Amino acid sequence: MTTQPRQTFYVVVALVLGILIGELLNLTLDSAELKPIIAIFAALTDIFLRLVKMIIAPLVFSTLVVGMAKMTDIQTVGRVSLKAMLWFFSASIFSLLLGMLLVNGFEPGSSLHMALPEAGAKIGLPEASPTLGNFVAHMFPKSIIDAMASNEILQIVVFSMFFGVACASLGEQARPTVKLLDSLTHIMLKITGYVMHSAPVAVFAAVASVIAQNGIGVLGSYGQFIGEFYLGLFLLCIALGCVGFLFLGHRILSLIRHIREPMLLAFGTASSESAYPKLLQQLERFGCDEKICGLVLPLGYSFNLDGSMMYMTFAVLFIAQAYGIDMALGDQLLMLLTLLFTSKGLAGVPRASLIVIAATLSMFHIPEAGVLLLLAVDQILDMGRSATNVFGNSIAAAIVSRWEKALR
Repeated sequence: MTTQPRQTFYVVVALVLGILIGELLNLTLDSAELKPIIAIFAALTDIFLRLVKMIIAPLVFSTLVVGMAKMTDIQTVGRVSLKAMLWFFSASIFSLLLGMLLVNGFEPGSSLHMALPEAGAKIGLPEASPTLGNFVAHMFPKSIIDAMASNEILQIVVFSMFFGVACASLGEQARPTVKLLDSLTHIMLKITGYVMHSAPVAVFAAVASVIAQNGIGVLGSYGQFIGEFYLGLFLLCIALGCVGFLFLGHRILSLIRHIREPMLLAFGTASSESAYPKLLQQLERFGCDEKICGLVLPLGYSFNLDGSMMYMTFAVLFIAQAYGIDMALGDQLLMLLTLLFTSKGLAGVPRASLIVIAATLSMFHIPEAGVLLLLAVDQILDMGRSATNVFGNSIAAAIVSRWEKALR
């Protein structure tokens, strides 16, 4: 068994063990006894996520700058970025529409018959509004050091694009800097290999913590909603895979084999970010051009979160159904347009999806307190949407590489 399949096997085993141990703890211990154990699980997961976040800023910066500098032609950079953004917005619109069709067909919230809450009910989320000001604040850095310190990927991307274009324009004069950053990329990927050895422990701790606190019964309580949402994610992946097949042919199967570990990692930790370093490595092994990967993947992590887009549609309409609020088709299409843009403006904000959902609910006069219906299962739903985000970005990187005739 080679290193990659063995690592994938360990992650799967950790996932299963996390469910079993979590349920055992839930059945045998009370909340007071669980508290210190949950704290240990949280610490283990936090250590892994911190190690991954430690890698992301220098890796995004170095890969993006080197990729753009090696393209040498500014027109090539613009063309690749335009193709990537065209794909991102097309995939986002499709994800939103598919989510809207499925939730209207299944109506998972209609059986809840929730009473309308009191006006001004608190939902316990950070105050943030998807405004133009917030979008600008999260897109354009006032300091690259501050952006790297807070892991604001979109801000790092913006600075890196300016830096990369400048390096490409200077040519020979910038070569020592580009060579240094190229070396930094390989060093960070080597560190990624070291960090990934602890991935099974993090996956076990994250899953065990969720099940220990809520019990496996939480899957039954929200079974219909969870099942239908995961069916939606499966259909979304099938659709993206079919589009991938049109461009990649049977190599789509090889791509899936290469990205299965990053997808499992994102699923187990409920974090797309945790899979970024490994995903970059695996896409290059698959045959995607390193220059294109270095440009497309960081952009994708800001603009191409297909699973999260579907979740937002599902969540808003689920809550509306739970309160017996009938949204007209025009309102639903306006909601999709709103989500398409506001979801891009809260990168780096904790529980950003829930904040966007809460803001969207208030815009359409649906009680924001409906977000509380999602909190018990948000982690379980986040696991699926994080893995789907990784899948969507992988397809994007491979297709853009094919468009540029740079797929080995």
